[in-house]
Amino acid sequence: MKILLLAQFFPPVYGGEELHVLHLANALAARGHDVAVATQRMAEASDDEVLASGVRVHRFATAAMRLPGVYQTGRAHHLPIPDPLGVRELRRIIRQFQPDVVHAHNWSVNSALPLRTGPFGSRRFGLVLTLHDFGHVCATKRLMRNGAPCEGPSMRRCLPCAAKHYRGPVGPVTVLATYAMRPWKEHGIDHIISVSSAVASGNGVLGLPHSTVLPNFVADAALQQAPEPGRAEEAQHSDLPLPSDPFLLYVGDLCREKGVHTLLGAYESMAPGGPPLVLIGKRRLDTPASLPSGVTMYFDWPHEHVMEAFRRCLFAVLPSVWPDPCPTTVLEAMACGRPVVTTPVGGIVDMVTDGKNGLVVPPGNEDALSAAMRKLLDDSQLRGQLAAGARERARSFTVSAVVDRLEEIYRRAAPSYPDKAARQGDEVREPA
Repeated sequence: MKILLLAQFFPPVYGGEELHVLHLANALAARGHDVAVATQRMAEASDDEVLASGVRVHRFATAAMRLPGVYQTGRAHHLPIPDPLGVRELRRIIRQFQPDVVHAHNWSVNSALPLRTGPFGSRRFGLVLTLHDFGHVCATKRLMRNGAPCEGPSMRRCLPCAAKHYRGPVGPVTVLATYAMRPWKEHGIDHIISVSSAVASGNGVLGLPHSTVLPNFVADAALQQAPEPGRAEEAQHSDLPLPSDPFLLYVGDLCREKGVHTLLGAYESMAPGGPPLVLIGKRRLDTPASLPSGVTMYFDWPHEHVMEAFRRCLFAVLPSVWPDPCPTTVLEAMACGRPVVTTPVGGIVDMVTDGKNGLVVPPGNEDALSAAMRKLLDDSQLRGQLAAGARERARSFTVSAVVDRLEEIYRRAAPSYPDKAARQGDEVREPA
């Protein structure tokens, strides 16, 4: 089968969504599919390239690239409507590659829809969408309002919230575009995949007949046996500025919604002389400007360095306070056999069970987070039990555990599939 994966960003830009597409592309190619990736051209990346797996990466221009600063980030995200230049470039790529299925991710699907439906559309390829956040109904994609989980989309709530988030008229325009695109996507897409039950519910697609829950995943190789944390010989053979002694680790966007400020407060309240805390992630507008003693912060590490940090840490602390859709960092820590201290929000509830493969504390609660970290530090037997449970749970979130189900979705979406009506019988399936 010829499969075109469409993503707004792709490595060397790294994040959960980008890693998802990279692992999926390589896994599909290894199974004999003809796979290509179409992604927005970024300054960090070269032009078109071919990965070691044989996957060709097409990098194309978009109108969003000519609107710097609109979305208050260092990168030009895809527009909430069809990107005029992106549609033209995608038409060229699709004509050249002639895919059986286009599998789009988040707002990148907006530029694939006109090529599938409408006056210039064609039904010659199936269209699949994976939702990695709440952008199907939420203009800010976060489903957060005034620092707390939102009750749900409505014009009364969305307009002032988006205006504040985007700091100008872009906010209301994005709200209106999000509302306008929703029915088009729900009727013009063959299958909608959500990365967690929380994402499916928050986006209002949980009950659709062509909707499925399939989680994010990690590479099977991530399950390789990790060394004991803090081994001196491991540190000696590494150029990374990580502590040689056991340390605690946070990986993710360095912002309040990811729980960084809660973590710093909890760490500062612990008794002095404990293991150092390492923070690795992307700088954001609210990234802390000062750090407590014992804390170091690093920005934009390559993925292989992040994985080495997970393998060497004592345990990971990932205390999101927003409805985190399906954080890959939680899966990566678990795959490396490291216990996770986290919160019962978003897709995390599908991954971590308190006392079985991690410790779960209320979001935003510094005292509870501090107590959980002290509990793990003081009980090596508990750390061992949770580490074993984490690695075992992570097996349900590997590429090999998920791709079979994706291939079936592709077969049902492709125009050559013999019984298109069978798609209507699909049910939302929870992660294993």
